[in-house]
Amino acid sequence: MTQHIFLIGFMGSGKTRWGRVVAENLGRLFLDLDTLVEENEGKTIPEIFSASGEKGFRILEQECLHRLAVMPPAVVATGGGTPCFFDNMDWMKRRGTTIYLKASPETLCERLKNEQHNRPLLKNLDKEELLEFILTRLREREPYYFQADFVIEQTGDEDVFLKRLISAASQ
Repeated sequence: MTQHIFLIGFMGSGKTRWGRVVAENLGRLFLDLDTLVEENEGKTIPEIFSASGEKGFRILEQECLHRLAVMPPAVVATGGGTPCFFDNMDWMKRRGTTIYLKASPETLCERLKNEQHNRPLLKNLDKEELLEFILTRLREREPYYFQADFVIEQTGDEDVFLKRLISAASQ
């Protein structure tokens, strides 16, 4: 267990929440890639999107991801789009274990509906539009997500999910 553990998945899939739990269970540092981008730039993600657009954000995100190469092994919560741009997925797979936290579109919609003001890609969508956005983006992103070393589906039982997640992260 000498490499990073990268948690990937759609926004709202619980990468940050579960990443903290896994890091604590394994005695590892926890890092959130979005937080690293914000700290590096001195701006929030919405401010970066506003100033530089998604393309500019993705470049900054990749730069922060690559800086992890010189850091001690950590549990890393990536952004929802991180695996889908540049060579990020291949880069993560070469430097650690990738775990896709899979949640249903309906679960994601329920989790995201109250966070839209913090998420530039979701601003101004009503619930129906939000679900359609999630479905469309999942179709685009799941080919990348499914390249993960492990796919762990979130069903109703959080204890079972956590056991599966820690087991995958420990391999």
